[in-house]
Amino acid sequence: MLAFNNRSEEQSQLQLVEREEIEDEEDLFEAIDKLTTHGINAGDVKKLQDAGIYTCNGLMMHTKKSLTGIKGLSEAKVDKICEAVEKIVNVGYITGSDALLKRKAVIRITTGSQALDELLGGGIETLSITEAFGEFRSGKTQLAHTLCVSTQASDVLPTNMKGGNGKVAYIDTEGTFRPDRIVPIAERFGMDPGAVLDNIVYARAYTYEHQYNLLLGLAAKMAEEPFRLLIVDSVIALFRVDFTGRGELAERQQKLAQMLSRLIKIAEEFNVAVYMTNQVIADPGGGVFISDPKKPAGGHVLAHAATIRLMFRKGKGEQRVCKVFDAPNLPEAEAVFQITPGGIADAKD
Repeated sequence: MLAFNNRSEEQSQLQLVEREEIEDEEDLFEAIDKLTTHGINAGDVKKLQDAGIYTCNGLMMHTKKSLTGIKGLSEAKVDKICEAVEKIVNVGYITGSDALLKRKAVIRITTGSQALDELLGGGIETLSITEAFGEFRSGKTQLAHTLCVSTQASDVLPTNMKGGNGKVAYIDTEGTFRPDRIVPIAERFGMDPGAVLDNIVYARAYTYEHQYNLLLGLAAKMAEEPFRLLIVDSVIALFRVDFTGRGELAERQQKLAQMLSRLIKIAEEFNVAVYMTNQVIADPGGGVFISDPKKPAGGHVLAHAATIRLMFRKGKGEQRVCKVFDAPNLPEAEAVFQITPGGIADAKD
């Protein structure tokens, strides 16, 4: 236990140092308005904003082909815009040391469970996509509700837990968001439930196109206000409804890839954590030695898009088990947590 506590203290101190080294939040992205100082007229900048592009960093994530598709922007204008943005944003190579320094901007948001935070290296991290998949009642949406609160917390949290001190965007595709569930979780963290709910922007999506358009509309909000978390619960549900049969599978995966690409760009453009839940499907090829073979929906397209993949399953009573299924920097391990009225918490013996 002593070693565990020491590690937690070291992580907390490291995160504190990292936070101090991060300067003003504005340094993370350059507003698209800055193009006017490099010879781009305000009318063309307005056209970019109308297309959902609000930062120079976000502009660099678009191809020239997609930019010329914006009404009123010719190829010549797009070439001039691209030349201007390259003077503002560094798009070339950087050293490994510089890359390490950029990682200092990563903020880890507590899950509410110290054991789960330990498994994740400190919590759900920004600049990446965390996917949680599992059966119904395995705790995926409960974690989403807990993160809605812990993302906003900062000073009120214990030293071994870190909040994001920012707003939350919640895209609900299954109708499972419950604002009344936020109230006891906020009270557990010592926060005002009304203020917490005011800092959550919520949208119910009904089609995959609606879901994608909601993502496009987020750029305007995130460019103006400090968001720290984007939740999509669940990422695959509408695609499984709107596309049916093998004949539409290729188109479904292409549209899914486009939406996942948009999520990655949001995470990196605005330094937010993306937490998305996923459903599971039966895996007939799972083998005879696996009692209940299941795999996450979405195929390889979704598997490659997620930075960290977590597998949730039911435990005893209200206990749930989270296993690191895939991650670039985390060992394959498990953590047991519990669902309580106050959200996700450590499991009791």
